[in-house]
Amino acid sequence: MGTANHAVNSLLAHTGVSINGGQPFDLKVHNERFYNKVLAKGILGLGESYMDGDWDCESLDEMLTMLLRSNLNEKVKPLKLMWPVLKAKLSNQQSKAKSLRVGKRHYDIGNDLYARMLDPRMVYTCGYWENATTLAEAQEAKLDLICRKIGLEKGMRVLDIGCGWGSFAGYAAEKYGCSVVGITISGEQLRYAEERYRGLPVEFRFQDYRELDERFDRIVSIGMFEAVGPKNYRDYFQTVQRCLAEDGYFLLHTIGGNVSRSSTDAWTEKYIFPGGVLPSAVQITKAVEGLLVMKDWHNFGADYDRTLMAWAGNFEAAKPELTGYDERFFRMWDYFLHSAAAGFRSNRIQLWQIVYSKQEGSVVYRSVR
Repeated sequence: MGTANHAVNSLLAHTGVSINGGQPFDLKVHNERFYNKVLAKGILGLGESYMDGDWDCESLDEMLTMLLRSNLNEKVKPLKLMWPVLKAKLSNQQSKAKSLRVGKRHYDIGNDLYARMLDPRMVYTCGYWENATTLAEAQEAKLDLICRKIGLEKGMRVLDIGCGWGSFAGYAAEKYGCSVVGITISGEQLRYAEERYRGLPVEFRFQDYRELDERFDRIVSIGMFEAVGPKNYRDYFQTVQRCLAEDGYFLLHTIGGNVSRSSTDAWTEKYIFPGGVLPSAVQITKAVEGLLVMKDWHNFGADYDRTLMAWAGNFEAAKPELTGYDERFFRMWDYFLHSAAAGFRSNRIQLWQIVYSKQEGSVVYRSVR
């Protein structure tokens, strides 16, 4: 056994995961370069070596869950991976110009992929599985939960910051008779939303949230705050405060981290969400202090595990129909979906819905579940 091989086996010794073992969560190594990649690049090397076909695992999500629960990602930190962290601390990686990266790199990769992976409404955020049995039911339940939490009523004007493919805007217009403005920094999302919801009282714009300065009765932001970045949290909430009616409500739906960070892990930064950062509760409350009043904080992170595994199942079934993607992309996307599910299953990340009002608001808020 080589030095690198021995070192990796030693690291795994207390995780319950073995190399070439007989359990579904054990790694099956196909190429010895796997060991050097992991030692040299840590979590980046683990993901890249999977993309390169160096190893496989029957139960990828459970294996990654076990590694996260053992804090293995904290034990292997090559010096070269410290540069992204330092860079995030020194400069604004989510500035107006840099924020466009995630639209091009993630959301514009192909509506054909997302249409096959997601539910019929193309909702790319956590479903609400309380009384749901299918992905479509869970996503409709989530959209309706949001509408009820903010007390949506017919005729209200609503802003959706980071509208995706228009799922919330379409639902609020169809079911609640509202007019909705949705903003996105993805050209593909904009094109899809404008076509699908043509004829409804909805307006979609290619626009940065920092450019907004108009009044809305209600504001929602569903799965976009993860792209804002700590250096911009205060500006973000100032925008909401500026645009929200005096008696309005704002709902923030975001993935959250257990500790405050300035950057994401190296693999996710490089391949999935450039500039993405999961906010902590402390970062959110500090940024919003003095601007808005928190009315309700709801955590249902376990539902994201189930949502991600549903997406992974849909993606696996759709692979034969997807053209224009190579095997390395398929493996990258598999790793992304299963590692994200592992993050929630290991309780390393959460899913929060937080309702805010303006300090001047006089409406009594009643929690909705």
